[in-house]
Amino acid sequence: MRSRSDCDPGSALHTAPTAGTATGLGGEQPYEYRRAELVEPDWRRFPGWRDVTEAEWRDAQWQRVHCVRNLKQLRAVVGDLVHERFFDDLAADQHDMATMSMLLPPQMLNTIAPHAGTDPHKVTEQFYADPIRRYMLPARSDRDTEWPSHPHSERDSLHEAEMWVVEGLTHRYPTKVLAELLSTCPQYCGHCTRMDLVGNSTEQIAKHKLELKPVDRQDAMIDYLKRTPGVRDVVVSGGDVANVPWHQLEAFLMRLLDIETVRDIRLATKALAGLPQHWLQPQVVEGLERVAGTARRRGVNLAIHTHVNHVQSVTPLVAEAARTAFEVGVRDVRNQGVLMRGVNSTPADLLDLCFALQGEANILPYYFYMCDMIPNAEHWRLSVHEAQELQHAIMGYLPGYATPRIVCDVPYVGKRWVHQLAEYDRERGISYWTKNYRTGIEHDDPEALERRYPYYDPISTLPETGKAWWREDG
Repeated sequence: MRSRSDCDPGSALHTAPTAGTATGLGGEQPYEYRRAELVEPDWRRFPGWRDVTEAEWRDAQWQRVHCVRNLKQLRAVVGDLVHERFFDDLAADQHDMATMSMLLPPQMLNTIAPHAGTDPHKVTEQFYADPIRRYMLPARSDRDTEWPSHPHSERDSLHEAEMWVVEGLTHRYPTKVLAELLSTCPQYCGHCTRMDLVGNSTEQIAKHKLELKPVDRQDAMIDYLKRTPGVRDVVVSGGDVANVPWHQLEAFLMRLLDIETVRDIRLATKALAGLPQHWLQPQVVEGLERVAGTARRRGVNLAIHTHVNHVQSVTPLVAEAARTAFEVGVRDVRNQGVLMRGVNSTPADLLDLCFALQGEANILPYYFYMCDMIPNAEHWRLSVHEAQELQHAIMGYLPGYATPRIVCDVPYVGKRWVHQLAEYDRERGISYWTKNYRTGIEHDDPEALERRYPYYDPISTLPETGKAWWREDG
């Protein structure tokens, strides 16, 4: 790949062509791949960042200090490029619907509407249409008017806290645990599955709080893992591990590496895409090298799992952060995206993103989760049959090892490929799923492995007879 300088503000991101292009096979393919150059969008197009230097842009502390946390700060960045009706729409959503507070690092905001130019009408329209904006800055007009929430939506839709064995440690799968070290992130996604715990409270949601001191929580986690040799895989998350002070995170990881039965450690961080500057800081790079070296000597697989939902987020700085992780010894960098309508819900959206991740940033496309059944998320969610069609549509283009699995995270079941359902009522949008293991709260449940567990499509995707059933009987 011909690469521009890692932080060149010279032009916006190039994207690949989508569908219906003639090929050398004698006809048109549904999708044709063409290699696309990664380019850092020009942050200086925004009035508030007109004088920001490249050195400032690459500085993690500058990025954190200049995060956009409210409408006043957003106005200060975009100036008159966006019409007031857009700000009114954001304000209405924050008051009526938002389950996550506003928090965008400049890096992430800069990937919104990168081609919009300076005409306020065009910029406003492109802001409304932009896939990154749709999930990072939700507007009231985005939401489903009749069914903003599914009747079966829940704050903790996956029941993770219900499966805590100590505070913050979810033992859901037989050999794997999720360690939530903290409840904050460098950026807040509107669709966050942990919206009951992560981030600041909103007008709609009073967030739960972790009660133990971080050191006590980590001690309890380590003690449980020492006493539970059946656990071999630890996902270290939150929140986002990029918000854990590095010396604390490194100390925790070294303690994990001292446990002989732990063989896989995965660091969960959307900040690799939203704030790659964090992962390029000398202190973090040097510390990650120490952790990776220890993992390698002890035969432990150390990986980073990030969360990229659209090709616009894949910039040279993101690729540099991933490359740096490999250079210091991290075994894998993988992407776990979330499937969302208006963001990445077409085959071209997914393939453009996957080729940029795998081919240009060396980030492995791993999973795309169906958006979870949290409140006010129905406008993002796809039905199971739509997800099945997308899985079919992307097969055969990417290398097999880099073809992501689209999965449904079924409450009390866990991740299932979207074709693994046992039964599907398309009219009412109810699918039924089975499982082959007990979660941490089902050891005494004799029917756990025989039960069929329901999952629900968005009601807006159902035929009229199905919608009528939910209005009357659902």
